[in-house]
Amino acid sequence: MKKQPVLITNAARSQSDQLRSRQIRYVTMMSARAACLIIGAVLVSVRPPLLPLWLILCAAGMILLPWAAVLIANDRPPKSRANPAATPAVHQQRVLEPEAAEVIKQRTIDVEP
Repeated sequence: MKKQPVLITNAARSQSDQLRSRQIRYVTMMSARAACLIIGAVLVSVRPPLLPLWLILCAAGMILLPWAAVLIANDRPPKSRANPAATPAVHQQRVLEPEAAEVIKQRTIDVEP
């Protein structure tokens, strides 16, 4: 039996891991859509009570599930403040002393386009 690795970093999941989980969600939702189609066909042949209601529910599933599957598959996890690797760095402007500003000006390379 394998032991689960201990998480020692707060780094974001890799792009391939995120893509794989989105693919699994998409296939699962599209499988549920196929199940709605099959259940609708079986219901038509069996003719249970409240058939129109069941067919409306199956049709709604066949129409709404592909839309939701695409939205969820294209969605990435939100960037959080707890995960600094997932958020852009915020640069703070420092006030330089006049001597330090002169040193920086001497080191600056100015290239004209």
